[in-house]
Amino acid sequence: MPVRNAEMKQTTLTAHKQLSHESLLAAWLLSDGWEVLVPAIDHGMKTDLVIADDNRFYRIQVKSLQSSCENVVVENKWRGVKIDYVVYFSMEGEWGYITPAFLEENRPLQSPGHMRFHKHPTNFLKAFRRI
Repeated sequence: MPVRNAEMKQTTLTAHKQLSHESLLAAWLLSDGWEVLVPAIDHGMKTDLVIADDNRFYRIQVKSLQSSCENVVVENKWRGVKIDYVVYFSMEGEWGYITPAFLEENRPLQSPGHMRFHKHPTNFLKAFRRI
């Protein structure tokens, strides 16, 4: 059985976990028939994934939350950039939220119009279809 022997800095591990959520989300959307495009770099446009269905394209930002509590306020990290949806994954819990991008600086995660999902493809896709 493979054993990872290298020690990893906490900031590096956090980046790996964030990327794993982006990959997980891409796999879930691919399994539902969406075309998933991954930008080579997202620093300027803040786009982690682009999904397409025929001629419609949607930009998605993926965020991880270091909280098991859903009663948090999330920050707008995409100001001035066109993002269609933000998908939040709890790093400590088995849940996430899908939100339309918002204009305010901050917003409660549990705001009206935000869809909660259990971290499972069936639950995510059911919530995504309702957003």
